[in-house]
Amino acid sequence: MSTDPEDKRPAVDPAEDNAFFPSPYSLARFTAPKSDLADADYPDACEGGRYKILMIATDERYLLMGNGRMFSTGNHPIETLVPMVHMDHAGFEIDIATLSGNPVKLELWAFPGEDEALGAFFDKYRAKFKKPLRLADVVDNALGPDSDYIAVFVPGGHGALIGLPGSREVKAVIRWALDHDRHIISLCHGPAFMLAAAVDEKAADYAFRGYEICVFPDALDRSNPDIGYMPGPMPWFLAERLAELGVTIVNDDMTGRVHQDRKLITGDSPLASNELGKTAARALIAAASASGRQV
Repeated sequence: MSTDPEDKRPAVDPAEDNAFFPSPYSLARFTAPKSDLADADYPDACEGGRYKILMIATDERYLLMGNGRMFSTGNHPIETLVPMVHMDHAGFEIDIATLSGNPVKLELWAFPGEDEALGAFFDKYRAKFKKPLRLADVVDNALGPDSDYIAVFVPGGHGALIGLPGSREVKAVIRWALDHDRHIISLCHGPAFMLAAAVDEKAADYAFRGYEICVFPDALDRSNPDIGYMPGPMPWFLAERLAELGVTIVNDDMTGRVHQDRKLITGDSPLASNELGKTAARALIAAASASGRQV
């Protein structure tokens, strides 16, 4: 495997036929040894409360590209763990679920290996990443007007494009969250889960029609193969699909922007991870306080 930081060839993933990791060039430019985790201190954190957060992660590793190659992906560790730290420090336990109940897949090639705080936090939740809940069981047994879940969090990474957009279980979670005034939090490619709300629905009845969100720009996904971040063209484009359903995309670049529309909080990229976490933590503390359900 090449270690030349100017090498734009995708790196071979020997675990699967015709599969690839990002090129050394793209890793040198788009990963870092430490995250930007900061300001995750909440003096007014919820203590002794009953509310939790449901995180829906991907259990899929490989995204089939337009040229037949496969991108070795999953959930982006920064986009997953940094928001989690904020919500955890705000006093909310986080349950992790995947569609199958199989382990969460992470893009470990993007893990900030010198970030001791994030590494320790990953260790805290490692068992839940390895043995998550099965989302169908959560839908059957843990949702309702008195559910302990105060919010739903869907992290980013291209793995979110696999399975979640067509899942009826994800659709059921969305419908529950909207019907029961819960927050929904996501960033980068995570908003692919929003496509599940269109399953078996007429376009005019799409639940997120008229919402404004941040999402990873399609323009960057179109150019990523040029630098070997991905081994081929995208099979489809997320912002384009959401816009077709009536969602307004408020960003066309990657600046770390976070946007809240009603109780939907979104961010544009890994650069938004810390601010998204802070925004979500403050919103959830306020929601828990307003509910009067702490014990």
